[in-house]
Amino acid sequence: MVRLVTLLGLVALGVLGPATAHAQSPGTLATGLHITDGRLVEGNGNDFIMRGVNHAHTWYPGETQSLADVKALGANTVRVVLSNGHRWTRNSAADVAAVVGQCKANRLICVLEVHDTTGYGEDAAAGTLDQAADYWIGLKDVLAGEENYVIVNIGNEPWGNTNPAGWTDPTIAAIKKLRNAGFEHTIMVDAPNWGQDWQGVMRANAQSVYDADTTGNLIFSIHMYSVYDTAQEITDYLNAFVNAGLPILIGEFGGPPDQWGDPDENTMMATAQQLRLGYLAWSWSGNTDPILDLSIGFDPDQLSSWGQRIFNGANGIAQTSREATVFGGGTPGDTQAPTAPGTPTASAVTATSLTLAWSAATDNVGVTGYDVVRVNGGSETTVAASTTNTVTVTGLTAATTYTFAVYARDAAGNRSARSATVNVTTDQGGGTPGAGCSVGYRVVGEWPGGFQGEITIRNTGTTAISGWTLAFAFADGQTVTNMWGGTPTQSGGAVSVTPASYTSTVPAAGSVTVGFTGSKGATNTAPTAFRLNGTTCATT
Repeated sequence: MVRLVTLLGLVALGVLGPATAHAQSPGTLATGLHITDGRLVEGNGNDFIMRGVNHAHTWYPGETQSLADVKALGANTVRVVLSNGHRWTRNSAADVAAVVGQCKANRLICVLEVHDTTGYGEDAAAGTLDQAADYWIGLKDVLAGEENYVIVNIGNEPWGNTNPAGWTDPTIAAIKKLRNAGFEHTIMVDAPNWGQDWQGVMRANAQSVYDADTTGNLIFSIHMYSVYDTAQEITDYLNAFVNAGLPILIGEFGGPPDQWGDPDENTMMATAQQLRLGYLAWSWSGNTDPILDLSIGFDPDQLSSWGQRIFNGANGIAQTSREATVFGGGTPGDTQAPTAPGTPTASAVTATSLTLAWSAATDNVGVTGYDVVRVNGGSETTVAASTTNTVTVTGLTAATTYTFAVYARDAAGNRSARSATVNVTTDQGGGTPGAGCSVGYRVVGEWPGGFQGEITIRNTGTTAISGWTLAFAFADGQTVTNMWGGTPTQSGGAVSVTPASYTSTVPAAGSVTVGFTGSKGATNTAPTAFRLNGTTCATT
């Protein structure tokens, strides 16, 4: 779970020196997933980039449908929370075997972690990495032979903020204990400082920890929450490992702002995509504070704004996830890229959206999808993904000229050359007028002087709403302080919200969710009326 650090960490992170030594190629490759030249690859040598979520199995053992649900939304990996019995109910060998079986049945790579180590040295209830290693050794009969499908994450956030330098030796000892016991899996290790490494202990000692694994099949996991609230902090940390040839992923991260700060999830996801690093968002559902629930009540049809961002936003899972080739998600050794798609053409142009179509690309094995990019000078930004040769781009600005192009990709992750570009100017005007709508408003949590709210906008009409403005008023002097899923403008009690790119279209019979934090006095009365594009909505 999330543990946030003192403000000193925000300063410390910026003064750390980069790692300088480079990881060596492994002496003995794992039989399945393994590390080559600082990258996680499958047994056949194909690059594997984790795109997925964390799921709290040990606390919600009845929610195994979640694995199928996250797969259906595009994930290729799930990180499963387990307990060795030190702090929570121990997950038995039979239970772990069942989880692995369900991951495989749903074509997901399974990262298994012991959560009882969280915050050791600061949280008196936490267990040790040595105890976690013993748990894994007790599961060896279950895990042996699953090296193509399972990564062993020894212990979650295995050191708090007290003497984090003490993390290094127990981490090395646990790695050696597992290797001496015959484990051939890729091993994942989390950072100290509740996973966020704001004092740079993992960063400074990563090479010595990596070298302690004689197989070379070790990957580092950084957890990024509100310590990582600037682009510089994120890019500096991840590039330090990449430049050193040391494998790393973002094993947990959050996006919604909280009382400690506002993580920069956009940079996290964009940098992971640029550097071809894995990321696993926290978490599917069931958090004590639901601000980090990707789905509401484990319902895949009720994604929160955080869930929409992760699955359907820019650099999100739907756009960037590729299934592991061990499940048939590609042809082993396929290195041939598809041909470039044809020049896109635009139709159904409105003030805030348009449809692009192009001639299909070809590939020696098969094209699995297309990435649509907006071109701006020498830079480009991914704006949509599609499995067919047409897509609707939303969240555009009226009376604005855009330049678009398309890439094709295959199951092995090979990407084509870019298509020729097309210039399109959006229409004048606003969003869809007179839309049928209902709005649900709820207070997620309150604290002295503040609260967290959530607004769900449902389209009760028969056509999609592309672009919208939601208006409502607070009666008790409340003020929106942060918002995700939309951009607020407030004058007195009157609030006007326009959408983020990933919430700009509300499909017919569908909904989008906007979350926010606000300040309040002694009374926090909910708004009683909402207008969407000038139309009064029903309230639910």
